[in-house]
This record gives sequence, C-alpha cells and structure tokens, in this order.
Amino acid sequence: MAAPIPDYLLIDISNSFTKLIPATRDALLGEASRIPTPKLTAAAIRHAVGKTAFHRGVILSSVVPEADAAVAEFTESLRTSGDLKTAKPQMVNVSYKTKLGVEIDYPKPASIGADRLANAAGAVAFYGAPAIVVDFGTAVTFDVLAAPNGTPTYIGGVIAPGLEVMTDYLYQRTALLPRIHLSEPVKAIGKSTEEAMMAGAVFGYRGLVRQILEETRRELKVGRRLQIVATGGYADLIADRLPEVQQVHPNLTLEGLRIIGNLNWRE
Repeated sequence: MAAPIPDYLLIDISNSFTKLIPATRDALLGEASRIPTPKLTAAAIRHAVGKTAFHRGVILSSVVPEADAAVAEFTESLRTSGDLKTAKPQMVNVSYKTKLGVEIDYPKPASIGADRLANAAGAVAFYGAPAIVVDFGTAVTFDVLAAPNGTPTYIGGVIAPGLEVMTDYLYQRTALLPRIHLSEPVKAIGKSTEEAMMAGAVFGYRGLVRQILEETRRELKVGRRLQIVATGGYADLIADRLPEVQQVHPNLTLEGLRIIGNLNWRE
C-alpha cells in the first residue's frame, strides 16, 4: 500500500532546534527531523524532507523571526519544483490572528509565542479545557486554558528557565562544576559533584514545576476537571514522578500545527 501524500509540512522553529514533519489532515507521518535553528536554510529544509510532495503547503510556528525567510523561500520553491499539489504555495504562519480553536483573553496577544498557541490548539483538541500545558524547552512554559461558559480560552501563563539552561549556566559560570547529562538521580544526597548537581537539577526542577502548578490550579479554581499536559524535550524525565501531570504528549506542538492547518487552509 502506497504511503499517503502529506497535506502539510509542519515546521516548529524554536531558539535551539527546528522540528519538521510531514502530516496529513489526520495524523503526523513518521518521525520529526531536527535542524539546529542557526543552520536553518531553504536547502536544509529540502534536504530534510527529500523529494516529498505536499497537497497543500507549510504550517509554521516560529519564535525566531529572522529564520522565517528560509521557510518562505522553501515554500515558494515547492511551486517551481512541482512538489506542491495546489495552484500556488501557501504558508500559514501561526499568530494570535490565526484560527486556533481557542479564544484568547490576553492584554497583548501579539506577544504570545506561536509555539504556545500551537500547544493550546493541540491541548484543547486532544484533552479539552480547562488545561495547563507544560512545555519543557529552552525555557519551560506553562500555558493556561480556561473554559468560561464552556469556551476554551487562552488566559496566560508562566515562563521559567529551562532545565538545560540552568545546568549549563552552572557549568559556564563556575570554575569546578562540570556539564552533566541529565537523567534520574540515584538519590537526593549526592556522593560526587555530578550526583549532587543531578539531584539539584531534577529534584529541584520538579519542585519548581509542582509549585507553579499548585499556584495556577489555585487561581483557576476548577478542581479535578483540570488537565495537565507535559510536552517538550525533558517532559518524560521531569513528569515521570510528578503525579500532578496526567498526560505526556511529546509531539503536542506539531499536532497543534496540524490542527491549525485544518482550521485555516484555503482551497
């Protein structure tokens, strides 16, 4: 049976890495490719997707505006190469003006990162609202979705330093502390510098996440109806022993982009 021709190329540009994956209207296809964002070019995107053709075009989430030009150049190349199955190449660049399946109640909606909007769209589609999405990336973000009168609504969030940022900072700003590879600590009382750093990083980070979730839950006043969803690079590690987190969804941002594509595509 022939593989389906994807409708979209989903692209999520973060500060460190760019993720790309083909998708139909109903599902992601295969594994996501990763390109270091500083090395993102139209040629790098083409190399990552090979000769794949797309029925529609590109759905983009970007928090690095200067990288968007590479995606626009690639999208235009789809038309000239014949790899796009529509009359003209299209690119949906996610913003607060995009149809998300989520209302926004926020004083400056233009300041909300596109990845956070994609997470909101994905969380509502998969889990409903009220919900909190915890995204463990370069920063850890908490995106809060309420449901006034039953309408899923983005109402704000929290931003804190990412786990790797914190440990790398210790390595860079001290003479004797090493860079560590993060994993589950053996115990809380370290018997080496590395063990002590691991315990401080992982146990301490769980404490940070738990306290933020407790405060946001208290302000929301929604009780057990609240869904807490983790995504991002360290979601499995940190959420593993956090009973407050009900779901771990590694590809939530990309799934959100697929859903946004379905809501916004113009035939």
